[in-house]
Amino acid sequence: MSFTHRDTTQDEAVWLAALEGVPALDSVLPDKPARLVLLAAHPDDETLGAGGLMAALAAGGTSIDVIVATAGEASHPDSVTHTPRQLAEVREREVREAVAVVAPQARLHLLGLPDGELAAHRDELQGALQEIAGDDTTGLWLAAPWRNDGHTDHDTAGETAAGFAAAARIPLLEYPIWLWHWGTPEDIPGTLRVAELGPSAADAKRRAMAAHHSQVRPLSDQPGDEVLLAAEVLAHFERPFEAFTVTVPLSPREVFQELYARSADPWNFEGSFYEHRKRALTLAMLPRDRFARIFEPGCSIGVLTGELARRSDSVVAMDLSRRALELAAERLNGVTGVELVEGSIPADWPDGEFDLVLISEIGYFLAPGQLQAAVQRASETLSPDGVLLLCHWRHPNEGWPLTGDDVHNAFREHSGLELLSEHVEEDFRIDVLVHPPAQSVARREGIR
Repeated sequence: MSFTHRDTTQDEAVWLAALEGVPALDSVLPDKPARLVLLAAHPDDETLGAGGLMAALAAGGTSIDVIVATAGEASHPDSVTHTPRQLAEVREREVREAVAVVAPQARLHLLGLPDGELAAHRDELQGALQEIAGDDTTGLWLAAPWRNDGHTDHDTAGETAAGFAAAARIPLLEYPIWLWHWGTPEDIPGTLRVAELGPSAADAKRRAMAAHHSQVRPLSDQPGDEVLLAAEVLAHFERPFEAFTVTVPLSPREVFQELYARSADPWNFEGSFYEHRKRALTLAMLPRDRFARIFEPGCSIGVLTGELARRSDSVVAMDLSRRALELAAERLNGVTGVELVEGSIPADWPDGEFDLVLISEIGYFLAPGQLQAAVQRASETLSPDGVLLLCHWRHPNEGWPLTGDDVHNAFREHSGLELLSEHVEEDFRIDVLVHPPAQSVARREGIR
């Protein structure tokens, strides 16, 4: 894509006609976020693309962080009145003023990366996103430039944000800037959604746009200081709405529904020697032969459940996939003492005490906040002589923020339980935790 701000911009009337009937943002994101992280390539991108959204969310109590990757020092390369350093200082002052208008409590992060060279600084951009978003991304939206906007810095920022959002499993809202300048209605992405702006948000956005003086007015009357965003370009950002391409990750329930629609045994529990061996090791590491009441979240099709039922008076086996539970019911037909429950942890954690809680291969599907709650619930519902067994794959899981090691470390560090035994391999690990003091099987049986 090749264009300049001097090119004739698309008539705004063409866009308004083309955008009629585009679905609303709240049709895919009905609930407002607790937090918004907004990434901009340059000062003014944040206001032009999402100033109204910021104003509306800030008024509703959303916590907002704004990351501006560059200082925009290359906006007037032929200026005879301002050096790049002076332009950077001007534009940083402007973005502070603009953000204060739309979201007075927002935290502004100015990275100072080179204008026009973001493609060479993806790691710094990724690191800033990770640091500012934090480990717990529950209730977080990420907004960023559209990754196909046609400006190298915008595209880099959008691509980096898209990768981060996919890994963190959070909604991504990409705002076009230059599309409205060079594009035609045929270029509108199918995932575009519009957010109507109320009078207050629209007014705040107009005032914030005006704060970017160096972009909406000439720097001077000298050649090279001409206005960058002429009135016909600004018209694209004076609409009573803002437009975003929206990517919403599938929920765990939707992911597993798709998995079981494609296969009755997605992980090949029945045919894989790896799974058979891991299951045998799991059972062998239980520190006693019999249990009164077992909780097995993420029971899947019930292969391990059947083994647990032989060693227990009662098993509560839970899964969020209805199809998995149907298959488990067929497998366990005639097995007594098993209750199959549709749900997920921590939200649907059952009442009562358990003397065995077995969490196998599901912990990394939790958001960090959910994992913290699961750690607490496991500790609270484990009987005084209870056992918590964890078993998880140790390699990265694409599209999920946690690893198996993250899960095990959270339980070991925050549950108040003590490690009884562990088994660690390259591919998976098993940890057995109990209330302190931990006593080995031999010590408990009086062998030593």
